Amino acid sequence: MIASLTGRVARIDLDSLVLEVGGVGYLVRTTPQALSATRHGAELTLHTELVVREDSMTLYGFPHAEETETFRIVQSVSGIGPRTALAVLAVLDPEELRRAIAEQDAKTITRTPGIGPKVASRMLLELSGKLPAPITPGVQDAAPAPATSGGADSDVVEALVGLGWAEKAALGAVEAARADGGAQLDAAELLRRSLRGLGGHR
Repeated sequence: MIASLTGRVARIDLDSLVLEVGGVGYLVRTTPQALSATRHGAELTLHTELVVREDSMTLYGFPHAEETETFRIVQSVSGIGPRTALAVLAVLDPEELRRAIAEQDAKTITRTPGIGPKVASRMLLELSGKLPAPITPGVQDAAPAPATSGGADSDVVEALVGLGWAEKAALGAVEAARADGGAQLDAAELLRRSLRGLGGHR
């Protein structure tokens, strides 16, 4: 079983990328968020799940381990295969899905293309108790401390907002990257670390 891959991004397609590891190119299906968060030639680690069928072997991968675990658990629902599970994660991040299951919110799940009310109801029933509890409201919504004003921090926050991330998420990512790397980080390295922390979530 291939649990993770770390390598260079050799190609990016609409729904997959090729990750070159030790001279071997692995075709990995992933979400639009993951694809938009990387670039050709970048070093990337993906947590993977190999799905074996009679006529195919398909590798699915995600920047965060919790996405891979959620992908695996969603497929335990009757009638849901890897393609639908991937579509769910393309629309809902793991926390949003956990919250929808906990609140029995079928409408949120039906935002996924191809999932109607009947399948959403089945997901609510069969995933109950299988996913971790959602974060308590107010904990994940607490505003992060603002990043250092001016200089590289402000430039990186502005760049992240320009790429499509919310200002609150950008501030939090820059603060975390700065705390981890210290004051010596230049703008380019700070941006790389912040993007790594944000992953594909917007």
